[in-house]
This record gives sequence, structure tokens and C-alpha cells, in this order.
Amino acid sequence: MSTISSFETRDHAKIVYELHGDPASKDRVALIHSLAMDHNYWRPVAERLVKAGVCAVALDCRGHGASDKPKGPYFASTFAEDMNELFNHLKWPEAVVGGSSMGGSVALAFAARHTHRVSGLALIDTTAWYGKDAEKAWADRATAAKTKGLASLIDFQLTRWFGDAFKAANPDVVKACVDTFLANDVEAYAATCRMLGEFDQRVSLPHFKMPVRIMVGEEDYATPPAMAEDMNAMIEQSTYRVVPGARHLTPLEVPDIVAEEILATLKATRG
Repeated sequence: MSTISSFETRDHAKIVYELHGDPASKDRVALIHSLAMDHNYWRPVAERLVKAGVCAVALDCRGHGASDKPKGPYFASTFAEDMNELFNHLKWPEAVVGGSSMGGSVALAFAARHTHRVSGLALIDTTAWYGKDAEKAWADRATAAKTKGLASLIDFQLTRWFGDAFKAANPDVVKACVDTFLANDVEAYAATCRMLGEFDQRVSLPHFKMPVRIMVGEEDYATPPAMAEDMNAMIEQSTYRVVPGARHLTPLEVPDIVAEEILATLKATRG
């Protein structure tokens, strides 16, 4: 059971979201997708969470999917405030927040700004800082998208998203990701790339006291295990898991394991 709806933010941007499961459930999870994806990215994981009695919301971040695409620049703090307003709209005082790649970075920004609303964090294939060369690397990607088109980035993305065996066995999943990627607004994509190049939430990590579970694919080249290890070292109540053979989009590649980590985060919040 799921419903798609929307709300309007403080700056009059429409944000679309999908609510999965029973809205009356006290087990609540908010899910934030990877760069250039949308709420459908989380559907395999959400289906597993619903079977466990969870109510899960997955949004289209601004600039993505069916949500509005206001002119940039974009900031992680803006995306975090969108999450806060989503919680207000749903009348959720707090929830476990799960984020993948870009979504994990947004989850960190949200937790830093609205700690009382985050009962636990599930950080999937993500980082608090993309590194000393990040600003240039992300700016170069934004420029490539604008000058050569999004299609020029597909081969680069596919090598990072999934391993060869998964791509061969799941062409429908691969096609859905490619179609979603190509449907992006180029200006919004470029603004989000620049946002990630400037992202640095490391200073907040030692202050997180909620349960945090960190998971990364063993073969993740986009946000490699070393980045996850750095976060784990800086967060007092965190666990760290490497998934053998997995790459960057683990919510699609190994949804059972990702759902397991999110449910374990929920369980830790009760303990």
C-alpha cells in the first residue's frame, strides 16, 4: 500500500513524496535517494520495510523527479530544511532517516540541523566529505552534463552503480536507472553536483548521539569504504558494515541487506 502526494515548501517549491505502509505505524523511516534518482529508487527497500510494519516515506528531492526544480545554487542546508518541512507536513515528530549517496549527505545535514527529529541514521554508500579535490571534480561533472549532455555520463555512471554480474542479471533495473538519470533537468543536476562538491559535514559527526549504522559496498568507487570508515571513527554510536561484491547503488543491488540495516537502526532506537 502506497500513496503519492506533495507539499509546498517555504520558498514555494513543490516536493513530491511516496508514503508506504500504514500511516498509523509508530515505526517510521524517511528515505532520501541518490543523485539523479527519485523516490522509486527506494521501492524495493520500502516494500521490505512495510512487511515489517514500518511506515516509510521516500521523497523526490528538489531538482529531482516530479518535484520542482528551482534555479540554483543548491545547498545541503536547503535540502535539509525540505526534510524538516516534510516531517511537519506528515506530522512526524521524529523518525529514522536513511540516505543513499547524496541522500546520506542530506541525511547528515538534516541530523545536524534538526537532531531532535532524527531518532536514528542509516547511512548507505555515502560520506560526510567528498575529499580535497571534490569541488573541482563535481564542477567538472556539472560542466560535462551541461556541455555534452547527460547521455555522455551514462558509461561513467554504470561502472560505478553496479557490478558486471548484477548488470547482466538485472537489465530492467539498469534500464530504469538510466531512464531516470536521462530524465533529469540538466541545470538542476549541475546545481546538485556543485552542492556535493562543497559538502562537508565532518564537524557535526562527533556530536551525533543517536544510533547510526553505516553500510557500504565493497566495490563502491564513488564513496569508497575508506570514507565510510572515516565516518564510523568520528561517530560515537555507529556500526560499520561492508557488503562483499556490492557497488554504489546497494538499495537496488542488495535491498534485503539495506532493509536489514534500517530495521536494525529502528531496533536500536528502542533500546
